[in-house]
Amino acid sequence: MACHRPQPREPAEVGGDLNRFLGKVLLIAFGISILVPFLWVLMSSLKTGNEIFASPWTPPKSPQFGNFARAWSQGNIGATFFNSIVATVGTLAFLLPIGSMAAYVLAKYPFKGSKLILNSFMGGLMFPNFLVIIPLYVLLKDLGLLNTKLGLILVYIAYSLAFTVFVLSGFFEQLPNELIEASFLDGCTHAEAFWKVMLPLAKPGILVVAIFNAIGLWNEYPLALVLAQSDNVRTLPIGIATLTNNQQYAGDWGALFAGIVIVMLPVMIVYLIFREQIQKTMLAGALKG
Repeated sequence: MACHRPQPREPAEVGGDLNRFLGKVLLIAFGISILVPFLWVLMSSLKTGNEIFASPWTPPKSPQFGNFARAWSQGNIGATFFNSIVATVGTLAFLLPIGSMAAYVLAKYPFKGSKLILNSFMGGLMFPNFLVIIPLYVLLKDLGLLNTKLGLILVYIAYSLAFTVFVLSGFFEQLPNELIEASFLDGCTHAEAFWKVMLPLAKPGILVVAIFNAIGLWNEYPLALVLAQSDNVRTLPIGIATLTNNQQYAGDWGALFAGIVIVMLPVMIVYLIFREQIQKTMLAGALKG
């Protein structure tokens, strides 16, 4: 009976296995670094203050769901939660149509100076927002929009427009011009070709832009801290910062962790619902790039 001696493996094949192994180790370590703090915060939100300090790594003996009620009402998280919803939804309602139209024109109707305008939007991505806080404060004060939801929404639209136009212009550039010409033959105007033909085809990109903008607006802190100082306008990140300061004196750490969970929960739900769409779109963008 003939024996088959194992063939020596090529160095490139051994190196590939090592890279895949190291990649898996890094992914597992990254997953643990995200999952462990989240589970710890979730457990702490169901404990009493004394239990958090006495046994920080053990599950709660008796879940304290009252922590969420105190964070929602006494910590004023409920009001700031509503303000964040208004600011985020109100911004997206205006941002997505404006950003889509601007990106479509810059991608499909090139004119003298269009590249300069698109590069200006790209430059806006690298412009730190804290440099414009003082001019924005003075401008909103002069317009009578300081400490108002409308003023905050207008600032958020301008703040998010650069990212929106930059991403969507790439999606519109990938769509064939023949579709526009075909819509003209069917009797569509330029506006109808955009709304009825091109915009539905760019739906994956619009969805991803909406999700990333929503997450960024939900967690936005510096602009809201300066431009929304009254109680009826403060957003959730400001509410959590206020709750943190108050609970340090009150010693109600359970309510503080419950407030943190309330902040994280909507973002996680949105991501879990649309995670497959996000992954497909990001992968498609990477392959096209």
